[in-house]
Amino acid sequence: MARKRIAILISGRGSNMAALIDAASEHSYPADIALVLSNVADAGGLSVAQSKKIKTEVIDHKCFGKDRDGFEREIQKILDANRIDYVCLAGFMRLLTPSFVSHWHGRLLNIHPALLPSFKGLDTHERAIAEGVKIHGATVHFVVPEVDSGPIIVQAAVPVLTGDTPQSLSARVIQAEHRIYPLALRWLCEGKLKIVDGRCVIDGASDIDGVLISPTNLRLS
Repeated sequence: MARKRIAILISGRGSNMAALIDAASEHSYPADIALVLSNVADAGGLSVAQSKKIKTEVIDHKCFGKDRDGFEREIQKILDANRIDYVCLAGFMRLLTPSFVSHWHGRLLNIHPALLPSFKGLDTHERAIAEGVKIHGATVHFVVPEVDSGPIIVQAAVPVLTGDTPQSLSARVIQAEHRIYPLALRWLCEGKLKIVDGRCVIDGASDIDGVLISPTNLRLS
């Protein structure tokens, strides 16, 4: 089976981008990271990708003012030119239009630092601590027009410890993110994911395969 061509969209340091690049360096992984695209010219992740000999592009959203469609048309041109099969958002800090999202339906992934549907949006770690939850985590999901609302592919649970700060909690959640994003992309490229009645079904897997427990690094299967 031919390896799928992946584009990763970033706005910052790209730690999840780096995790995907590392996973794709394995011969058995079913994807190649063909492109890293940023809307920020000095995003730290660009130099990381370049050091791995991965093609990078920059499209500065500020050049388009309020013309979101124009910005996304330029993104789409580059994705088409690079024959991209799937797109992964990794800290891409721009809201995508329903038109763009619909065009990539079932082919566009995002990772969110919370156990969706809880704590959609920003400042998830601060909010989790403020609410007193005992379990926090991360979610990989398909992107739909409504923010942080697409079908959930895989989640990782991370305990909230006594005395946690947003920074200490974030550090553990990021470790979980780096485990589940490559897994979700693998499943997608292997054709194991289906969206049925608005929910993601993993072919050939038990229900518990969509849940990872962190930070013990114990996978339930």
